[in-house]
Amino acid sequence: MDNPFLTRAEMLFFQARHADALRTARMGLALFPDDAGLLEIAGHCAAVLDEVDAAEACWARLAALCPDAAEPRNERAILLGRLGRVEEAEAEYRAAIERAPGWASAHSNLGTLLADLARDGEAEACFRHALALDPDSAVAAKNLGQLLLALGRFDEGWALHESRLRETPPVSVPAGAPCRFWQGEPLAGKSVLVLPEQGLGDEIQFSRYLPWLKAQGAARVTLVCRGAQKALFAGLAGVDRLLGLEDEADGLLEAHDYWTVLLSLPFRAATRADSIPAQVPYLHPDPQRQAALAPRLAGAGRKVGLVWQGNPAHSNDRDRSLPDLSILAPLWAVPGLRFFSLQVPAPAQALPGNLPLTDLAPHLHDFADTAALLAGLDLLISVDTSCAHLAGALGVPCWLLLPAWRSDWRWLRERGDSPWYPRTRLFRQPRRGEWGAVVADLGRALAEWAAGPSA
Repeated sequence: MDNPFLTRAEMLFFQARHADALRTARMGLALFPDDAGLLEIAGHCAAVLDEVDAAEACWARLAALCPDAAEPRNERAILLGRLGRVEEAEAEYRAAIERAPGWASAHSNLGTLLADLARDGEAEACFRHALALDPDSAVAAKNLGQLLLALGRFDEGWALHESRLRETPPVSVPAGAPCRFWQGEPLAGKSVLVLPEQGLGDEIQFSRYLPWLKAQGAARVTLVCRGAQKALFAGLAGVDRLLGLEDEADGLLEAHDYWTVLLSLPFRAATRADSIPAQVPYLHPDPQRQAALAPRLAGAGRKVGLVWQGNPAHSNDRDRSLPDLSILAPLWAVPGLRFFSLQVPAPAQALPGNLPLTDLAPHLHDFADTAALLAGLDLLISVDTSCAHLAGALGVPCWLLLPAWRSDWRWLRERGDSPWYPRTRLFRQPRRGEWGAVVADLGRALAEWAAGPSA
């Protein structure tokens, strides 16, 4: 007889009603604790709902019930990595590969873990083996591409990075649309539609390529951006028309010969580490907004902006963001400085009143406001989020705090500077979770900077 709990849980799961599916699966598991189907659904749903410990327990039970199966070990390894139990995760990936040596995904997943551990040679071997098993694996190709980019091996890295468009297409363009994806064809007299992709920081970083795109001979370049960036990008060189995602634009595809996305432009430009478009600043604050917001920064002393947390929905936010503002407490002791919070959204709890810190969040309505205030600061100290990219694009000095775990490929490996932003300095965690050492280095550097001559 069919298990009614399994039938119901499967239906809810395929409807993406993960909370309801998990609830149903758990009711079934109370009666049938070793039902493999219920354990699988519960494991998947708990992972989606960020109940990582519960998800890991489901896959561990499935692995015990099905000792010859590879999938439970692969899924459990993913969760163990999220929990920071990396040695166990590696062992489980290797157990999955032992059971299914031809499974490309397991090799690619192991490669991702090894890359996160900075075991780059082993990671590269895993990705290349995955591609040998499945040359069409978009995930393995993208993962290898990001690793090579992190290592500064741009020639091969950018081409492989294009595989991300097969893994997760950034936009939905009808296959029969007259506007075709640009693959390097001559642009003389042609029109190009540039669409947004990935995060706000990515779009700020790669908007520098629009003048290059225009220089390829395009008669018209149209940029589509997020609403919060529209005023910021209004003066961007190389753009003939600027649209927000929310703007009405009937017939937009039909009005252009080609479309592309911002993160594909470095590949088409054959960018190498020594040929990154580095005309900084390439974004500029609006003078009227600067004048209107300048009183918020008035006063003596060097002005230092702070951003200590990024978007909580980011896949690595637990590692890239600081747990709370108190971690930066040693900075308050540096004399002659005034601190300003550019943390958006503002923290749920009010900032302590005894700190030398002015909250600017109420005055930040879009990125143009942020740019106007950043331009009036002497330095920004930030975790890896869009504000740091904006400072870099404006030419504002930025000290960037980077996690040891899954540091983004664009900051390369081990460097203390960035070829993307000449006035950005990198402070890296020595080990996962150890922000104390970073803040100690930061405090010493800040004291030296505060005692030196004004820029």
